[in-house]
Amino acid sequence: MKRRTLRRKLLGWLAAYVALVTLAVFSAANYVHEHAEHAVWRSLLNTELDSIIGQMRVDPTYHWQDSDTLRFYAAHEPAGIPETLGRLHPGLHDGALLEGKQAAVMVRDTSDFGRVVLALDISDFGELEHFVTRWALLAGVGLLLVTLLMSWVGMNRLVRPLSVLAQDIAKLSPERRRQQVRVDKRGSTELEVIAGALNDYLQRNEHFVERERAFITTASHELRTPIAVITGAAELALEQPGLPERVRQQLLRVRNTSTGMEQLIQLLLVLARDPAKLAAMSELVALDELLPEIIEDHRYLAKGKELELVLLERAPCQLLAPLAVVQAAIGNLLRNAIENSDRGVIRLGISANAVLTIEDPGHGMSPEEVAQVYARMTKGERNPGGGIGLDLIARLCDHLGWQLEIHSQPERGTRVTLDMGSSRPR
Repeated sequence: MKRRTLRRKLLGWLAAYVALVTLAVFSAANYVHEHAEHAVWRSLLNTELDSIIGQMRVDPTYHWQDSDTLRFYAAHEPAGIPETLGRLHPGLHDGALLEGKQAAVMVRDTSDFGRVVLALDISDFGELEHFVTRWALLAGVGLLLVTLLMSWVGMNRLVRPLSVLAQDIAKLSPERRRQQVRVDKRGSTELEVIAGALNDYLQRNEHFVERERAFITTASHELRTPIAVITGAAELALEQPGLPERVRQQLLRVRNTSTGMEQLIQLLLVLARDPAKLAAMSELVALDELLPEIIEDHRYLAKGKELELVLLERAPCQLLAPLAVVQAAIGNLLRNAIENSDRGVIRLGISANAVLTIEDPGHGMSPEEVAQVYARMTKGERNPGGGIGLDLIARLCDHLGWQLEIHSQPERGTRVTLDMGSSRPR
């Protein structure tokens, strides 16, 4: 769901507030106007009607002369009372129709003359009232529009520094050092506090990353010498004639383990470097020639199982990347395929676009289990299956721009695709 901006939220609340205030003021003014109007008509008509009845009581021959706006009707007169007014109950009636015009009518029952009615033509006043009402509504709408316009302008000036700060934060890059965000001179004190806290975090994070890189680099370099000694000693011992088979197997295990450790160190060194600086330690790797060597190095893992490693597709392909890292990534995926399969054929292939495919006849995984594997890779959790772990492979793919996909079905095996094409030389 797309969130609304702060500007739109504030303008929405302000528009609603102004509309409610305008409606409340207009309603209150209309209420007061109606009551004041009724009071005026009641006072005017009662006063005039009292005067007419008083004159009729003093002079029985008195006859009221109607004007253009004021008319008098009595039940005892020959003309009588119009039918539309005769049905009204005693009291004031505002807005009664008389000959198609609006009139304020006062109806009174007297003991001397019966029912008498005094009607005042208010059609002109009604038109004036409608005119004033229309202009009042237009003024209310104009006030709302002017308020929103001024609020929009003010909101832009208020939110602009926040938008600039957000853009500066979006431009931050993990590869650059000594980065800082600055607040526009029109920004508020709160933005200064936010920018200061963010700059402090950037500085502390930079120091943390530097310490981690320095530790990994130092530890990796310190470990490479003893591992090289172990590998060399194992290879020298394997060259000795007459070695018992059990001893040879143990020496092979020592050599393979040390080789895996060397690949792991190389991988850690790659992850400790910036992606932009990897070109210095990369080399041109012929994947179509390297893949058979990796398969032969891992055949010993399939001993004791009814497994066959088959290379199906081997298109000519070259990749610019650290050799040990490529060996570690492919070797780990092949190790996982062997360890999770009991019998059948494991098929490998490499395309001209540097896309590695490994299909195993293993136990497979359900969609939920595949989702859990992706979750572990995302969180960097340890892979219980051995090797350098899918978590490091996932970090390596993110670091080098590779893509790792896993497709699996229960009891139907797993198909792993490693796309290394984004690192190919152009």
